[in-house]
Amino acid sequence: MKNIYLDYAATAPTDPDVVKAMLPYFDSVFANPSSEHAPGREARAAVGQARETIASVLGALPEEIVFTSGGTESNNFALKGVARSIRGKNTHIITSSVEHPSVSKPCRSLEKDGYAVTYLPVDEHGLVDPDDVRKAITSGTCMVSIMHANNENGSVQPIKEIACIAHEHGIVMHTDAVQSFGHLPFSVDDLGVDMLSASAHKFYGPKGAGFLYVLNGLKLTSFMEGGGQEMGRRSSTCNVSGIVGMARAAEIAAARMVSENAEIRRLADRLIRGIREKISDALFNGHPEQRLHNIVSVTFGNVPLKSLLRELDAEGIYCSAGAACSASSWTETGAGEPAEGTKQGALRLSLGRHTTEEDIDCTIYALARIVRALRGK
Repeated sequence: MKNIYLDYAATAPTDPDVVKAMLPYFDSVFANPSSEHAPGREARAAVGQARETIASVLGALPEEIVFTSGGTESNNFALKGVARSIRGKNTHIITSSVEHPSVSKPCRSLEKDGYAVTYLPVDEHGLVDPDDVRKAITSGTCMVSIMHANNENGSVQPIKEIACIAHEHGIVMHTDAVQSFGHLPFSVDDLGVDMLSASAHKFYGPKGAGFLYVLNGLKLTSFMEGGGQEMGRRSSTCNVSGIVGMARAAEIAAARMVSENAEIRRLADRLIRGIREKISDALFNGHPEQRLHNIVSVTFGNVPLKSLLRELDAEGIYCSAGAACSASSWTETGAGEPAEGTKQGALRLSLGRHTTEEDIDCTIYALARIVRALRGK
């Protein structure tokens, strides 16, 4: 039985070329890049080159890239760093009701510290209305944080429009681009953001490596204090191998993006058509066009999702219900209730670089058969 992996939105396998690029930094070039001796300078040069590579892919300056352990740290750093840098002044944050927990939970933590947070609703496609952002702004608003692409249904938010509104009022704009960086072609100028979070393992890099783009001149209070690495913004010995691997993964993703996206989009469309043909009442979530090419979110009525996942797993088809890094539904609002226009219980099928047409066809037939069986038909 062939195993079919359709959970790329949770994590992607590390590209062999990325592994090859990382290997020397486990043994040959192992020194601490903060050391002043020759081996340390060699490691430091590798980190510097990686910073330049990622900055180039993102359309940023090298000094605007802060290396982190991944998307969760980057999002926490962005939110808490801005909020605490202006403590006692503006203390209002705007976000959405469908953010990843690494944004929503820090927001709730900040609320306990006296900050006010507005959780904007989304429409039936999971999109924030920019006008709602404008209406939510107060004289005390310091930051807007809206994810670029949703990790559950793939909908892509109108970030540039929202960023323009934020900047009209002198407000910092952050976006969680963990699902989109390395998959969608954009620069920080295209999005108009002041901060952007990304994580290597989402674009075929290693786990444990990520970055936060921080616009030059933007003040952040560091919550990692120590040796003053990352230009004094994030103390910790650099993960040299992970950083080098992340840069190589970004380089590969940028080079392959056009052709790879077209093929994955073709396969995703084939999957959607096949499911519609075999299961006529299937409901697809997210925006039909304004979405990531690789995520298909679908709901089947009268089908226990846990049973569906269990049966698919037994047949070697691996996918998700909700985010793998969250035990709760992404539809929670600030009050812990499902957001308007969203549904719990969606099956997320996320495609990637190694997905084949055979994988898609096998999945379509397996889904149809399993759904019929679970419905007792």
